[in-house]
Amino acid sequence: MMSLQFVYEPLKIKGVEVRNRISRSAHGTNLTDYGRITDQLIDYHVARAKGGVGLTFLEAATVHPSSVLSLANLDDTIIDGYRRLMKAIKPHGMRVFQQIWHGGHIYPVLDQSPPWGVSAVPNPATGIVPNPMGLAEIEEVIQHFANAARRCVEGGIEGIEVHASHGYLIMQFLNPLVNKRTDQYGGSLENRMRFLREVLLAVRAQVPDDYPVGIRMGASTGKGGLDEDELALVVQTLQAEKLIDFLDLSWSDYFNFKFVAAMDQPVGYQLSSSEKIAAAARGIPRFMIGRFRTLDEAEQLLRDGVTDMVHMTRAHIADPDIIRKTQAGKPEQVRSCIGCNQACWQGVNLGYPLACTINPAAGREGDLAEDLIRPADNPGKVVVIGGGPAGMEAARVAALRGHRVTLFEAGPDLGGQVAVAKRAPRLHVIGDIAFWLEQEIFRLGVDVRTSTYAEVEDVLEENPDFVVIACGSIPRHNGIQYAYPAEPVPGFDQPHVLSPIDLLTATPAKLGKSAVVFDDVGHYEAVAAAEFLLSKGLRVTFVTRFASVAPQLDHVTRVDPAFRRFAEEGDFRLLIRSRIDHIGIDTCIVRTLYRGDSEEVAADTVVFINAKEPMRAVYDDLRERGFGKDRMVIVGDARAPRDLHLAISEGHRLVRAMV
Repeated sequence: MMSLQFVYEPLKIKGVEVRNRISRSAHGTNLTDYGRITDQLIDYHVARAKGGVGLTFLEAATVHPSSVLSLANLDDTIIDGYRRLMKAIKPHGMRVFQQIWHGGHIYPVLDQSPPWGVSAVPNPATGIVPNPMGLAEIEEVIQHFANAARRCVEGGIEGIEVHASHGYLIMQFLNPLVNKRTDQYGGSLENRMRFLREVLLAVRAQVPDDYPVGIRMGASTGKGGLDEDELALVVQTLQAEKLIDFLDLSWSDYFNFKFVAAMDQPVGYQLSSSEKIAAAARGIPRFMIGRFRTLDEAEQLLRDGVTDMVHMTRAHIADPDIIRKTQAGKPEQVRSCIGCNQACWQGVNLGYPLACTINPAAGREGDLAEDLIRPADNPGKVVVIGGGPAGMEAARVAALRGHRVTLFEAGPDLGGQVAVAKRAPRLHVIGDIAFWLEQEIFRLGVDVRTSTYAEVEDVLEENPDFVVIACGSIPRHNGIQYAYPAEPVPGFDQPHVLSPIDLLTATPAKLGKSAVVFDDVGHYEAVAAAEFLLSKGLRVTFVTRFASVAPQLDHVTRVDPAFRRFAEEGDFRLLIRSRIDHIGIDTCIVRTLYRGDSEEVAADTVVFINAKEPMRAVYDDLRERGFGKDRMVIVGDARAPRDLHLAISEGHRLVRAMV
């Protein structure tokens, strides 16, 4: 670990001093109540304040009812919420700015009227055509930005960020791909930036002279769109007119979404774009983002002089105590974000409250924060069967409560299916959570017994007070397709028909030249199998009963990037809404679900993915032997095969409630 110096230096932003160089960018949470600030949202931010974060940008607060997200700064009712939030955060030293926002044509309006936009140009993601704003509507929105700024000041918020990036309304005015106006707001760059200038002037008129006002900006990923050179000119103009006090940089819009990249992207993936714009800023703090997970990574960026503040947003969802742990000399105890985007980005987009795949307390700090865990009144013996993520999290929680914990794992190593998944291309980062859990249970003194297959008698011999069943699940190898459960696919039991676990752990020496990946589940394992086979040079046909690939995943950040890689890496073909009729020696007969047409597809290797079988025999046997239900829980895939988020969450919540 490098010596950390710049990370801990304070920074002055206009009249506000920030205690260090680590910040959190604005990000949606759905922890609000119809746009209002809740105790749940306050608890979430307070936890990061306690952890040492220097500055947080509250999630985008809409300023006008024609564009609504999770947080709404539409009237004076938000002022009291701001005051409660600031009162709770102030003792912990974190500064709080509010991002104010209008989405333009990106989001539909709640009353189903067309969204307001710059021109009658469709949203590149959904095809929605907006209502082009007239001059009166432009003036109305500008006034609403000003009103929102006044409420921030009155509520005690310490700074304002105007969102001019990511393809939302202000960027739509700036971007020639979207702005087709012929009046004073369209055409030249001077005209296209007029709306932004007028918003900033209106906002500044509502705030004190020493009050920080800045912007978030980033280049478009649409060909021929707003680029770094034009944005550099915008920044120079705004700074010369003293309209901005800081510059928050990001990258991309909805033409090619990249501003919340997943684990397939490297650390700092946005820098090549952001650095070009940052070079135009003189003497004002610059913020950058790019999937940074550790203070060492932030330190290097600061040492290079590229930026003045580093956003670590998802990193602090995964662990609110990164700074506190690192300053205490315990950086190895930091739980690093794995970039899965499953419970944070995708969950929020689906309408759920913010959560985290690897941190069960995220979004529920009021009742699940780890500093609320207290030693048990009567510490006892806890036996955990299974050393995957659910079992290790269960063991960790029980140990934190002060119990004596023994963990049995049938295999030679811990990690469960995560240890398999990390072998797939672009998935190595997923293994970080298994490594962290393993470190933690050893640090906490858990008695770990690998290569030990535990049966009922083994458990009872331990004389446990509590038992956790976390045995996981195994492939079924039965050739059954969900929509046709009466009989298996003929030919399913041939040696070249593999499960994803077979493929990644015992790859046959001869895979052949072609493969079929059949997916009946809709999660990432089929995508991983396809990419693995493509990396080995095979032609891959992906067959699924679904209308799209991996419908349980976020398409924008996980599936679409994978498809771009497939196009670059090899010969890939997709057959949706299809079934397999027969598996031959080197071909499959594939049939569409509706028309009934069939075709023969080359397949030297077949990866057949259906639901796994839960391993729950020990649980059922213990119940039959009279072991009390109140003293035993079954968690993760042993309960029902699902995903990593639910496995870790159950290992935490159910065990914490029991012991």
